[in-house]
Order: sequence, then C-alpha cells, then structure tokens
Amino acid sequence: MSDLNFNGIATPHLLEATNLHKSFKTSSQVINVLSGANLKLKAGEMLGIIGASGVGKSTLLHVLGGLDRPETGQILFKGEDICSKEDIYLEKFRNQRVGFVFQFFNLLSDFTALENTMFPALIARVEKKEARRTAEELLVQMGLKDRLNHKPSELSGGESQRVALARGFINKPDLILADEPTGNLDQKASDSLIELIKSLNDKLQQTVVIVTHSQRIASKMNRVVELVNGVVIPVEKSAFI
Repeated sequence: MSDLNFNGIATPHLLEATNLHKSFKTSSQVINVLSGANLKLKAGEMLGIIGASGVGKSTLLHVLGGLDRPETGQILFKGEDICSKEDIYLEKFRNQRVGFVFQFFNLLSDFTALENTMFPALIARVEKKEARRTAEELLVQMGLKDRLNHKPSELSGGESQRVALARGFINKPDLILADEPTGNLDQKASDSLIELIKSLNDKLQQTVVIVTHSQRIASKMNRVVELVNGVVIPVEKSAFI
C-alpha cells in the first residue's frame, strides 16, 4: 500500500525509521538503548512491539512519535524526514499526525471524560462545538455514553483507558502509538480494549503500534517485532501459540 507525502509524492510506507541510535548517560555509564534500529510501517497496519522490561520499547515509541529525538538516524513520515525538523514542526506533527495512548492514562483529574477527550482538538484549533461533537461520538463508540461528565476518579481503569484512547483518536491521526495500553487492566478489560482498537483500525484505517509485554496481546496484531539489544527483529506470531 502506498501513501502520499506532504509534497504529494507516492511512498510505499507511512513511516520508515533507519539506523536509529539513542543512549542515556548515568553518573557512571552510557546506556545504549537504540543501536541501529530499523522499522517500516505500512498505512493501516497494526504492529505489536515486544521486548524485555527496560529494553527501550517506550524510548523507541517516543522517538517514532517525535516526543524525543534520536542521536543519529532518520525517520521518514510519508517521505518527510521529521528528524531534520525544528521543534515547532514536531509540536504540530505530534498534535495532528500522531495519537498517543499511555499505560497510566495521563488524564487531567479536574476535567471530565468529555473535556479530556476534547483537549487535543482544541489545541489543534478545532472549533469548540465541533470538538465536543467529535469527542461525544468517540466516547459513545467506546461505550461511555453515560460517563461523559464523569471525572477520572469516578471511572474504572478500563473506562479511563477508553477515554485515553478516544483522546488519541480525536484528531484522526495517521498513526496511533500505544505504550502498554492494557498494562493496568485485567484480562477481560484488556481484551475488550484491544478489540475496540482493532474495530477502530478496521473502520478508520489508521496505523496502530502497540508496545506490550503480553504475547497474547501481541498475537492479535497483524505483525510483531521484538526490540533486542537496541535493534528491531521480526517475530513469527506462530511462536506464541
């Protein structure tokens, strides 16, 4: 499947990350997290990223989404190298092109489910009435029709994660990056959330990347890779059976 970059040129992938390096310094050593990682994402696919705890899966996700910069390497998004762009470009890129879903929800405690969902649209300067309409539609799809005006403290873990998911989807981004979205949920809530993400993926054809420690969750993706020693390697889903 090909896509168009910002200049209207056909490209075979939504995202192509090449030779990514990223390290962190401690008081006594330098820790190499990404050591030449390569990854290609096709438009509309669902990718699972697995790996041992602390191996750098979240770092990889942050770099792919423009939350952090690699020390070296290139990330082409629809053919455009986002690593060469200034911070103001990346801010717009993150808001309009990428939707983030985190393990700990990151909902604002003083605001309702509806208000939390609306925020990315308001930041993107969507008219408030339209932002509210879209947020309501998404939350209803999430099964939260009766929770629109509830604050995070009044929601279950599964409900809070659905609000976070709706927030990630509201600007209709090309790419959804989910970091352990089921990590704080029981198996029933986890399965329900993944089925919801798959349903939205089928309907909207947005590319979804899910970092997970669960092989069961990863097996539900179209494709699975593993981060090992700072590089990305393909994994056969049959290995999980």
